[in-house]
Amino acid sequence: MSLHFASAVDIADAVRSGRRDPVDVIESFLERIERRGDPTNAFVSVLESDARERAATVRERVADGEELPLAGVPVAVKDLAESKAGVPNTKGLAPLADDVAGETSVTVERLEAAGAVVVGTSNTPELGHSTRTDNELQGPTATPFDLDRNAGGSSGGSAAALADGCCALATGTDVGGSLRVPAACCGVVSVKPSFGLVPRGSRTNGYRGHTPVRVLGPMARDVESLGLMLDVLAGPARVDPFGVPTPASYRPAAADPPDPSALTLAYSPDLDIFAVEPSVREAVKETLSALEAAGATVETVDVDAPPEGELTHYSLAVTTFFATAAAELEADHGIDLLEEHGDAVPQELRTLVSVGRSNDAADRAAADLPRTELYHAVEDVLEGYDALVCPTLATPPLTHDEPIPATIDGEPTGGVPTAWTLAWPFNMTGHPVVNVPAGTVEGLPVGMQVVGPTFAEPRLLGVAAAAEATVGWSYPDAGD
Repeated sequence: MSLHFASAVDIADAVRSGRRDPVDVIESFLERIERRGDPTNAFVSVLESDARERAATVRERVADGEELPLAGVPVAVKDLAESKAGVPNTKGLAPLADDVAGETSVTVERLEAAGAVVVGTSNTPELGHSTRTDNELQGPTATPFDLDRNAGGSSGGSAAALADGCCALATGTDVGGSLRVPAACCGVVSVKPSFGLVPRGSRTNGYRGHTPVRVLGPMARDVESLGLMLDVLAGPARVDPFGVPTPASYRPAAADPPDPSALTLAYSPDLDIFAVEPSVREAVKETLSALEAAGATVETVDVDAPPEGELTHYSLAVTTFFATAAAELEADHGIDLLEEHGDAVPQELRTLVSVGRSNDAADRAAADLPRTELYHAVEDVLEGYDALVCPTLATPPLTHDEPIPATIDGEPTGGVPTAWTLAWPFNMTGHPVVNVPAGTVEGLPVGMQVVGPTFAEPRLLGVAAAAEATVGWSYPDAGD
């Protein structure tokens, strides 16, 4: 396999041992990005000069004997909540086309301190508001598996860059599946960590998206590299009032996964909430059957979840989240998304902001009752099992212009994004989730969620690594 599809673990090991020069590694990735012309439209900015300088610094640090866990590893940073001082930070918004970040976010600081090199910033829908990556400023991002199909949102640029061999690690955020949806569409791995584990950090508003809708998290092509990146990112930071101590190291669980015979997994094809296309269910079931053949116990379970119509907390929380994000933009940049720049903002986002501004605090409080019921429904399933597994999406990746299907498996969906992704319930409950590839449907990747109790990330990474070992996986142009 070429350097461009090597794991972050292997790249860092090669740099630390002297078998590879970090300057040569980064130059090779920059050349690939330029040579390929970014066919997926994954990148907003490619940081050639800064990446070369940073790689030279990594070379010196390795020579000085520093033990850098991510030595020379190329990383893409989502062009949204995370920033690098002096680099454009558009958040997918045309009115911010010329905005340059004034400070480096804590996650990027940690990555660079560990020896990683940021090669570029990755595309996102405006403010990360959509389950597909597209915006007026940059245009749509495609999955490398089919350039006519979208990479999913909102961390689509990060997922596409990974799957196209243009970086070895990437960052993302997740309000309702934004780490897991694009990971599923692009055949990569990601983790939505427990709330507070990875610091979010915003001096403008440290409380936005709490309890516990929004998190930041890592993405990679393999589970061990995912665990290594989580080791670097996790831990409290003074900028985040919700930070928690790191309860464990994550790479070991992925590097030495449990024997499948030691695993007992609960399987739900639909969480008793969603309609799921039969081909997707079959792909996930085939992965689970392979685990069963290797000795795992897999049992189909019912999730005694409240009806979807009662789970109003998610819509209330998300609309409030984007209304607050709009207020932050006005405070930081003097931009009013609904007035002065309304024409440059998609109607979907404008609606989210408008609805959020009218939300009633009492309604939000009342919505926590069925939310709590859902939390305990998941907890009840997890009792006695190592993890709950289910599909990530109800269908394979959609085309750039394809609406959310009006029906899935013969059931009406209303054509709303919450009917397409099985990810958002776990933003409501706060359970950590790892997305891992689970085969393909007509050449398109299918993702599987591995869900567990709060702060059970080591266990979930182990389960995901065991699943990863059962799925023969390759990427388009992986031999290039």
